[in-house]
Amino acid sequence: MEPTLSFCVVNTNGREFLLACLEAIERTAPPGLEREVLVLDNASDDGSAEAVRDLGHQIRLIELEQRSGKATNDSTLLREARGRYCLLLNEDSELRPGAVEALLAALEEEPRAAVAGAQLLDSEGCEVPCAWRFPGTGTALAGSLFLHRLLTVQSKGGETRRADWVQSSAMLVRRQAAAQVDYLDPDFFVYYDECDLCKRLADAGWQTLYVPAARAVHHDQLATDLGAGLPRIVEFHRNRDLYMRKHGSAAGALAVRLLTAWTYAMRALAALFLPRHPARVYFAHARQALFPNRGESLRDRAQRSLSSSAASAS
Repeated sequence: MEPTLSFCVVNTNGREFLLACLEAIERTAPPGLEREVLVLDNASDDGSAEAVRDLGHQIRLIELEQRSGKATNDSTLLREARGRYCLLLNEDSELRPGAVEALLAALEEEPRAAVAGAQLLDSEGCEVPCAWRFPGTGTALAGSLFLHRLLTVQSKGGETRRADWVQSSAMLVRRQAAAQVDYLDPDFFVYYDECDLCKRLADAGWQTLYVPAARAVHHDQLATDLGAGLPRIVEFHRNRDLYMRKHGSAAGALAVRLLTAWTYAMRALAALFLPRHPARVYFAHARQALFPNRGESLRDRAQRSLSSSAASAS
């Protein structure tokens, strides 16, 4: 008998977060629900795979020898899963009680909905934006006028509502719909991969829902120093530009780059006079938004590491 739900977790060197994620799955899974748990370990070197095996639970473990991108890994899990629904989770996500029931109910009640996203909380338990309008010149203009939270963020209110796209840290997907659009696009190494998926689903006639009754903690692992965090900044803006060129025009992509660079430059200037605001990080965002193809991204770093390993082996 096929399970109703497949929990699908991607892990990259997050052993302790992963164990907490798996514990939360066991603690919050509805009684009697036919389910399975899949973990894809993304070539971790911190003992994550061994820790999963030591749990002794019925977990389908997929171990990669070479690191790959989030979109590719989520697609692998969606293809391997047997459930009618797949709950995509990062290793640093922890479901709160009632989250699974609320997400499943949302998709069961709306047969044209392909995706349901939970309300995400930071490590302190505070709500963070997690559903938005699709990126475009309009949303970039709203950001440049500092109206982003008012006009672009859609994770608002206490009722389930339609949204353009939701963050994949805790995102329930109707597997049939994902298969219809050929899963996630591997060109998005990380960032904007779920946005692109929701856009292609919308173009195919499917809906995305924001479900505030479903709540999940998403621990922030982003580095605040540029030495460690710059490749993520590069990857973020490179994939935003990829999304704009894929779903819009070259002129629209250029407009978004200019407006986004302006927005971050203004934040950087304000941060010079405000305590505990990372002006250098904002300036890095502004520069990268304007020139997305410069610098080393997470994909570049992974490929460089792979090339170094291959050279060493030969």
